[in-house]
Amino acid sequence: MSRAIDVARTLIAQGQAELPLPGKGDTGRRWRELIELGRKDLTAARLVEAHADASAICADLEVEDCPDRASLWGVWAAEPPTPVLEAVQHGGVWKLRGTKLWCSAAGFATHALVTAQHSGRSRLFSVDLRQAGVTAGEKTWASSGMAETETAPMHFDGVSAVPAGDPDSYLDRPGFWHGGLGVACCWWGGAQGLIDMFCEKARRRDDPHTLAHLGACLAWDETITNALTSAAQEIDANPGNLPAARRRALSLRSVVERGCADVIRRFGKALGASPLAEDHDAARLVQDLQVYIRQSHAEADDAQLARYVLATEDGRRR
Repeated sequence: MSRAIDVARTLIAQGQAELPLPGKGDTGRRWRELIELGRKDLTAARLVEAHADASAICADLEVEDCPDRASLWGVWAAEPPTPVLEAVQHGGVWKLRGTKLWCSAAGFATHALVTAQHSGRSRLFSVDLRQAGVTAGEKTWASSGMAETETAPMHFDGVSAVPAGDPDSYLDRPGFWHGGLGVACCWWGGAQGLIDMFCEKARRRDDPHTLAHLGACLAWDETITNALTSAAQEIDANPGNLPAARRRALSLRSVVERGCADVIRRFGKALGASPLAEDHDAARLVQDLQVYIRQSHAEADDAQLARYVLATEDGRRR
């Protein structure tokens, strides 16, 4: 078991994954706590966020078996072209067969919300991973970034599963987009952790270029933190507005990703190779954050935002 799995389990057992549900009046606190988790321990935050997101999804879709302090849940919804995880139904019982890629906490999670294909459509299922027929595949993770999340394929051989909502309800809900911003909060928490290191190292220097790069990072922090605070207030004021939720999430995730990338770039330009080569904590955080923000689809998401605005607003931005 990796250090991050152990830390995540401890945090969950202590109740630190029991966050306010998005859109229920205290989204700001949910996001502040996710940011702080990312700031303290980015890999553990990645796992705790998934557990907390599973709680929010179960609440949205009225799933009976919900995350608790004794469990560790994953949300495994990546759907590359191959391999395919299929859901089949016999006599009212659903079974999963096939392989699911990109499963965090593979071999350690107790439960997961998993997307699978049925009749050419993707559908979400709740699965108890402690039953027979569930096995973790070989870990082929080459990067040290996010390696502690123990991400690997999971194999399902006739495993019982329970549908979570209707076939389209996982994606066609505002909570899907609210959850995407919860992930971005963890990203920014990681960036804040790097800015903290940057500040500490800058105090030992009297160099205008170092200070200029640090100042730019602090400007990102002020801007993004305020934007997330404002977005949380908007969600609580109108949690069911799906078009607004989609546009907000695509926009803010794009900004947060760019902010994280610029903080990483400026940290390296200002301080050189030394912290990346000799400071274990700094090198690990940079590597983890670089991998984590790739959950964004980058320009593909930006293009999706542009298409959405052009299709729904006749090209008018507001």
